[in-house]
Amino acid sequence: MTKLLQQAFAEASKLSVVEQELLASRLLAELAAENDFDRAIGSSSHKLARLAAEALAEHRAGLTEELGPERQ
Repeated sequence: MTKLLQQAFAEASKLSVVEQELLASRLLAELAAENDFDRAIGSSSHKLARLAAEALAEHRAGLTEELGPERQ
């Protein structure tokens, strides 16, 4: 465990039991969401590569437009 994580747990231990439970729930939900995102990206990498290739082909064919400051 890193020193920063140890410090975070030390600070969290000063919270009430209810606040500790809420913090733990939020942390676990965040970790689960990150895992879900990683799996989604991993399973769709071939789709993303295909879309990137299509976008590059359109750009090279002159079918795209530069984004101006008002469109970014």
